[in-house]
Amino acid sequence: MATILVGENIPDIRDLLTQLLRRAGHHVQTMGTADDTLTAALAAPFDLLLMNPALPGSDSLDGLQVCRRLRTDTTTAHLPILMLSVRQYPAEIAAAHAAGADDYLGKPFDNTELINRVTTLLTRPRTATCSRETSDRYRAP
Repeated sequence: MATILVGENIPDIRDLLTQLLRRAGHHVQTMGTADDTLTAALAAPFDLLLMNPALPGSDSLDGLQVCRRLRTDTTTAHLPILMLSVRQYPAEIAAAHAAGADDYLGKPFDNTELINRVTTLLTRPRTATCSRETSDRYRAP
């Protein structure tokens, strides 16, 4: 059983994610802004962060910036991060991987696919952030 932080600004999606993850046996904490998500991720140990890359925040803070900041902090540098977004263009996926995201799933998503990706991220060894090979696969031409 993992403890998962969800950063999602759309209440219906946040509620759905909470239900799916709890049904899969995980503890879930949710945040609705980039600021709150960053604060929570730095304050408590989580096993995974599931976040919208366009999560709104103050000034220029968004989900991508949260990801970058978490990767520079030694306590969260290896936290698995799954981005969940309606934006599915290669440039957006590449930007998420460049920011340090480990995986990216488009909305709408298949519930089983989401849980499978969460499980994969939770069970793989964490020694580094997203590999350059994975990031290059999604780089825009």
